Amino acid sequence: MAILKRGLAGEPVKVLQQKLGVPTDGEFGPGTEAALKKYQQEHGLSVDGVAGPDTFVQMGLYELILLKVGTSGETVKKVQQALGVTADGQFGSGTEKAVEDFQRKNGLAADGVAGPATLAKMSIFKEITPAVVQKSQMPAGSAPGGTVSGASSAPRSIWDSIKSIFKG
Repeated sequence: MAILKRGLAGEPVKVLQQKLGVPTDGEFGPGTEAALKKYQQEHGLSVDGVAGPDTFVQMGLYELILLKVGTSGETVKKVQQALGVTADGQFGSGTEKAVEDFQRKNGLAADGVAGPATLAKMSIFKEITPAVVQKSQMPAGSAPGGTVSGASSAPRSIWDSIKSIFKG
């Protein structure tokens, strides 16, 4: 998941809600969607009520940027330019391979997903500092609902907390 939209819940939704100044219950409902659309309209973004990488950049929420196959937009284009691949703004298999190669060369987990740690190494966003990378992670050993015994000590992305709030 690289976007936030109505029906999702988790830590990234709370971060977005804090930025929008709406109640931070972690559930992306109608109030969050309305506030997001208002923000998008006021800032010249596509008014769709969906928060993706370009919205996160505009909002200064760099800890939420997560680019992977299927993602599109100006943020993807910047990454493609930095990687020296065709900069069409569509994150496809060629971009994924280029990200994996970059990650390997820079001592990162080569998963083909460009999150804050990868973007920090690319130095294309001066705003992505070690503190931003830290904010993009849940504490080591944590899991939604508490600590799991025997859990990996490696930090996990806050995106791992995303779940759907739709029932049935």
